[in-house]
Amino acid sequence: MEQNQDNSLFNLSVDTVCKTHLKETAGWAKFLAIVGMIMCVLMAIGGFVFAFYLSKSMSEFDDGFRSYRNSADSTAMGVTMGITYLLFAVIYFFPCLFTLRFANHTKNAINANDQASLNEGLKNLKVTFRYMGILTVIALAFIIIAFLLGGFAAIMTM
Repeated sequence: MEQNQDNSLFNLSVDTVCKTHLKETAGWAKFLAIVGMIMCVLMAIGGFVFAFYLSKSMSEFDDGFRSYRNSADSTAMGVTMGITYLLFAVIYFFPCLFTLRFANHTKNAINANDQASLNEGLKNLKVTFRYMGILTVIALAFIIIAFLLGGFAAIMTM
């Protein structure tokens, strides 16, 4: 029995139009990845600033917020918000990193006509979408749980 040595999927190939689309996609992916990484850095800095500023400003409120003055609650609130910002910055960093890797490998593959680099670029694109898909499933699960708990709390207050 003779095996087919053709490695192309359904006889598909990367022609000039496909290369043009991939090159343009890689350019936009690189732009979005760099902007995303800058946003991660700003979010991390914002987390530190927010943790410090909120804990200081909450303790300086007066009149209507006397219970927060010099309270550990205001510091805890600031630190919690700061950690939340840092956590989101770390979570968002990885899709940006994988997108940047996709862009760099794909652009190199097209310029050098390198199949291994194209494979690596597409692997990073796959990882990006897998990561975002898992995050989406987790977010949807939290939303469903929040609605169920909210509905349960509303029923219990009646």
